[in-house]
Amino acid sequence: MTQQLPSPESAAGRAGLAALLRDPRRALVALDFDGTLSPIVDDPAAARAHAGAVDALCGLAPLVGTLAVITGRAAPAVVELGGLDRVPGLIVLGQYGRQRWEAGTLTSPPVPAGVAAAREQLPAVLAGAGAPEGTWTEDKQDALAVHTRRTANPGQALERLRHPLAGLAERTGLAVEPGRMVIELRPPGSDKGQALRGLVRQRAAAAVMYCGDDLGDEPAFRAVAELRAEGIPGLAVCSGSTEVSALAELADLVVDGPDGVVALLNALAAAMSASP
Repeated sequence: MTQQLPSPESAAGRAGLAALLRDPRRALVALDFDGTLSPIVDDPAAARAHAGAVDALCGLAPLVGTLAVITGRAAPAVVELGGLDRVPGLIVLGQYGRQRWEAGTLTSPPVPAGVAAAREQLPAVLAGAGAPEGTWTEDKQDALAVHTRRTANPGQALERLRHPLAGLAERTGLAVEPGRMVIELRPPGSDKGQALRGLVRQRAAAAVMYCGDDLGDEPAFRAVAELRAEGIPGLAVCSGSTEVSALAELADLVVDGPDGVVALLNALAAAMSASP
C-alpha cells in the first residue's frame, strides 16, 4: 500500500513540496542522522539506521538531483553505522559540514588545536562542576560531546554543566552545540545551515527539503527560510520528539520520529515516480 504524502501546515511549505515534485531532478533532499534516520539511543556507538531508512533512501536517490545527510558526527562513522554506503550518489557532510564523504572518498580539514586543549581540560571541568554519576564524554576526534542521558536527572545535569562547558569552549576557541541531553564542543565556523546553503549553491538546486530533530538543526531550518526568501522553494521537516518541541515550531511539517521520516521518504519517492 502506497503511503499518502502528508500536506505541510504552512503555505511556504506546501509551495516547497510542490516545487520538489514538479522538478525532482533539480531538487535537493537533506537529512540529519541521529533522531531522524536513526532512533536516539543511550550509547551513540550503538546507533543504527531505522530498519527501512536505507531502502527508502535508495528508492529516492535515482529520482532527486541531490540526496545528502548532514550530521554533527564524523562522516565515516555515520556511513558505517547507517550502512549508507549502499545509497547510490549519497553525499554525507559530517562535523556540521567540515567533512565531506562522497563515493567512498573523505575530505576533511585538520583538527584545530583547541580540541586537544579542551580534551585535556575537560575531566577537571566536569569534576569541578560536580557532574553527576552517569555523565560521560564522547570523543569524536574533531569534537567532544558531554552526554547526560544516563544520569538520574538528565535535564538537571545538562543545566548544571552548561555554564562550565561554555567557559571551557571560550577558553579553547571552540563553539558550543546544544542537543538532546548533550552539549558538544566543536570547531567554530560551520553549522548545518551553512552546510545546506553551500550544497544548494554547489548543486544549483531549484528546491530543497531538510529534515532534522534537534537544536543543531535549527540553522538548517533557518537556511530553508532564507533560501525561500531568495526564490528557492523549500520544506523544513521535523522528526518529532517530546525532547525538542521548539524545533517543531519552526517546521512546515512534523512527522512521528524516524518512523515518520521513513514513511515520508517512501511517499515522496512514490509521488515523484508518479509525476509526469
